[in-house]
Amino acid sequence: MSIRIPVLALAALAVSAQIAVAGSGYSRSTANTDILWEDGTVNFDATATYADPNRKFDKNAVPALNGTEYSKPYWVPNIAAKYSFSENAACELTYTTPYGADSHFDVMNNRGKTDEKFDTKEYGAACALFIPVGPGRLGFIGGVFYEEFSYDFEGFTRVGPFLTPLDFGVDSHDWGWRAGIGYEIPEYAFRAQLLYRSGTSHEGSSTGSLPAFGLTVPVSASGELPQSVEFKVQTGVAPNWIVFGSVKWTDWSVLDTLDLNLGGQKFANYYYWRDGISATAGVGHQFTDRLSGAVTLAYDRGVSTGWDLYGDQYTVGLTAAVKDDFNGEWKLSVAAAYLEAEQETKYAPGQNSSSQGTWGYGLQLGYKIKF
Repeated sequence: MSIRIPVLALAALAVSAQIAVAGSGYSRSTANTDILWEDGTVNFDATATYADPNRKFDKNAVPALNGTEYSKPYWVPNIAAKYSFSENAACELTYTTPYGADSHFDVMNNRGKTDEKFDTKEYGAACALFIPVGPGRLGFIGGVFYEEFSYDFEGFTRVGPFLTPLDFGVDSHDWGWRAGIGYEIPEYAFRAQLLYRSGTSHEGSSTGSLPAFGLTVPVSASGELPQSVEFKVQTGVAPNWIVFGSVKWTDWSVLDTLDLNLGGQKFANYYYWRDGISATAGVGHQFTDRLSGAVTLAYDRGVSTGWDLYGDQYTVGLTAAVKDDFNGEWKLSVAAAYLEAEQETKYAPGQNSSSQGTWGYGLQLGYKIKF
């Protein structure tokens, strides 16, 4: 019995709902390579995600921060455009922001910070070659990406006996690559993929401003961002029904510290993270010729080892997709994530903080079209 269904690509959409509140560590998004598998000569897929992690302190080394929210909302774009040269070859261009963090403290924390932010921008290109094998086709994916890294700090530092405002930003860039292999049987809405993304290294320099003294000082920063491996699978189980799941390993243990040098004075952000493991599972259904929907459940294992507050996360996502009259499809996803409480343990007595168990939220809107 054939169970080919129009929600074949809905699995990737439904899984994307869980990233609306971020994954393990600083993960925010992954470049869209699923578009390489889709039919159509020219395909375009774009999503915009708004996320509010809603991370809050329970107890802080600075009592005035007890109970306050320290994470800021953010936007994540994800854009992909594909061209198929034949049934057996396709290439794409992609843009997204794979990693990021944005914190604000109502008063200076015990490490001299009031605002701290980093983000990345990834510009990618990838191609896929397909070989007919049995009832389906085998696909090979390869590509490169250019990653921009930006780190910004606002707070205070000591200059002799004085505590003075300080702000600076450091930018860097690096190249990386991705590869994958997969197999699909369109007749049964079956697809399995194994995908790899390389890590990147960043090192940059600039100047920091000490406005109270009218001075600038040289600043440099260096750190590592992780490689990852993801396995994804989906299959039709009955007419108009599909199930899907994924498991992803992210090499966050590569990020021990973000090393900073301020005018010859060395300091660092300490992480010493363990690797991140995330898993998703869900089910999709086509209700009518135009309307489809999906439910996604996700788990992200926390990466914290006592140096910060990135604990386990549990997410539920709902997705709806509506086809229009122009061969396009509108997509809407909402997600809620429970962030478990976490405790710092590695700092000196009186300098450790803890977070509350809180709910974060996300909303994602997208549109895809093919010609």
